[in-house]
Amino acid sequence: MREFTVVRDDGYNTDGSDSSCDVAQDIEAVFANEADFGVLFDVDGVLARGSTPLTAAVEGIRLLKDDQGNLRVPVAFVTNSCNRSKDKAAQIQKWLNIQVTPDQVIHAPTPVKLLTEFHDKHVLVIGQEYRVEIAHEIGFTNVCTLADIQKAYPLLDMVDHENRNAVAVGNHPDDTNFPAVEAVLLLGEPTHWESHLQLLIDLILTDGKPVSGHTPADVHKVRQLPVIACNMDLVFMHQACMPRFGHGAFLVCLEALYKKITGKDLKYTALIGKPCEITYRYAEHVINDVAKRMGINKPIRKLYFVGDNPDTDVLGANLYDRYLQRNWANEDNGNTEGSTDHDLPECRTIPKDAKLYKHTCRKMESLLVGTGVYKPDQQTGRADSVDVYHGHRDIVNEPELTKPTRFVPDVFHGMQHILKHENFDPNAVALVEP
Repeated sequence: MREFTVVRDDGYNTDGSDSSCDVAQDIEAVFANEADFGVLFDVDGVLARGSTPLTAAVEGIRLLKDDQGNLRVPVAFVTNSCNRSKDKAAQIQKWLNIQVTPDQVIHAPTPVKLLTEFHDKHVLVIGQEYRVEIAHEIGFTNVCTLADIQKAYPLLDMVDHENRNAVAVGNHPDDTNFPAVEAVLLLGEPTHWESHLQLLIDLILTDGKPVSGHTPADVHKVRQLPVIACNMDLVFMHQACMPRFGHGAFLVCLEALYKKITGKDLKYTALIGKPCEITYRYAEHVINDVAKRMGINKPIRKLYFVGDNPDTDVLGANLYDRYLQRNWANEDNGNTEGSTDHDLPECRTIPKDAKLYKHTCRKMESLLVGTGVYKPDQQTGRADSVDVYHGHRDIVNEPELTKPTRFVPDVFHGMQHILKHENFDPNAVALVEP
């Protein structure tokens, strides 16, 4: 391992010559051997299939280490799944044999931490296991579940025949003291879609309190409840031979029912998760924090995203790169960060008061791997294919943005490309001594 030692002295050599130039050159050498780029990884289909890590991913991460086993490039993990960060961090750490802290794992809902105006509201949280714990983890303090809604309003869920039979006899009044739901947080696809769809529509049409006196006289004039949706993936790759329905499929059903009943499009207060810009902006923040903890002094100037889905990972990386270009162009003209948000749909804006590290990243590039959703031999997901658009309704179909900077077979080849492109050797590590 190549080492550089910077020694503090009075600035002069014993022969009377000025040694400050030597020190400056050594410091420059130190900085020259720090990474000024970071790498973001999708998880499913990139690092693993299901719970089984991919060998190429393990070997690829090893390329980012020095010969002492220390990671020399800041990394983070961006997945549209929904889980407890500590659990996923422990899993990835075991797979890759590197230290991974919970804050390095960005799930689809994680950037909702930035939507502080909703954190103290009475929020219905939709998802599966750990949904309440996850909601608390990202800042929400007053949440309820669909089970709470079913208990408070027992006559609503008539698509459940067992419940229909149970309430057919006796008196089953609404709980009028149950507080109105003030917003809906959709973390991920639930079980029993039919009941969730019915009760979600009920809540959205009654301003969060579906009791007598709150039912709408005209569904076309109802003030819509705020809806925050995390993860728009129509499909995802697991261990099956074909992609599986994701949360995006559930959203398609919700949107179709709302449109069929009201004649209007469901309005999202916020879309969170890939490919939305807020997720990549949050990921830049995390990479800066990781770099700081690693002792990297250089600002992070470039990010790479390694993913397996052109319509999610690649599209998001390209959308964020476009956001960056516009942002830096505006800053060069004297404007400040956030001035480009007017170019984004309202549901994809980044809160201007968000507590994030200042922008340093000037470019994002995407690497598409063939170990997950994208199958190069089947032409699936290619921007120039005749496949139908799988992206979300509120994200314009721009086929050019689903083309990656580079296709690589797997993470190993991806890391080889990045290190060569950046001319960075993880073993050329500079050590600074006081």
